Amino acid sequence: MDAIQTKGLTKYYGKARGILDVNLTVAQGEFFGFIGPNGAGKSTTIRTLLGLISPSEGSASILGMDILQEKEQILGRVGYMPSEAVFYPGMKVRDVLKLSADLHKRNCQEAARELCQRLQLDPSRKVDELSFGNRKKVSIVCALQHAPDLLILDEPTSGLDPLMQREFFDILREQVRDGATIFLSSHVLSEIQRNCSRAAIIREGRIIACDSVDALSRTNARRVTLRGDVALEDLAGIRDLKKEEDMVNFLYNGDMDRLLRRLASGHVADLAVSEPDLEEIFLHYYEKEGETL
Repeated sequence: MDAIQTKGLTKYYGKARGILDVNLTVAQGEFFGFIGPNGAGKSTTIRTLLGLISPSEGSASILGMDILQEKEQILGRVGYMPSEAVFYPGMKVRDVLKLSADLHKRNCQEAARELCQRLQLDPSRKVDELSFGNRKKVSIVCALQHAPDLLILDEPTSGLDPLMQREFFDILREQVRDGATIFLSSHVLSEIQRNCSRAAIIREGRIIACDSVDALSRTNARRVTLRGDVALEDLAGIRDLKKEEDMVNFLYNGDMDRLLRRLASGHVADLAVSEPDLEEIFLHYYEKEGETL
């Protein structure tokens, strides 16, 4: 049984596009990334999966349950963290956490206490007084404290400082080791590359790539950085050429022998060749849908 499965999932807002023909399969126990900039369809996909909005076409199941027919059972086994944390005004953190636990019909006091300690969250504070980052922490605890089988996280780290981000991902990896599935929606590509085993890229409501993070990162292109004086503008295979004084930086997916001959014809004081990172590859997918470097 898969944790998430969608078939032709589509959502229109009137005539406006939400998501189009989304086909995804996320295995149980996977740490899965969902990549795309704001407006690509990430949040619409998540809200449709959770039954917060109804699909226009297609179908989906969560933990083997239909998102339309078994929504209440699904919500009992899922931990959801929205991109924006909004709570009832006037409540203390501990009251928000208890309300969330009660909705799941669970006693989560011990788990909530441990999570608050690890995230340096004071449960006696009023939510109205909290910074954006601390409201995010409340949302994290609400999503995690009932030990869900599936965690769906929509842009979870915005507002968290780097130390809290590291602790947060430590907690998530522990959840995966304990058998949970994580569906992480993010536009921070380094988060996906460091933590996820597989990922899907969404563009204008459509999935344009879905594979292991290693496979998505694999490319024949290389990032070349050199210091010197070499004529490169007319060399086929060069992209993203940047110059600053005597430093030159570019992506190259042409013939390597041709590049070396061109470099040998000029003056090179220093040279470094490396694989491009996932962010550069992601931008390429957005420039040329479905192609690889």
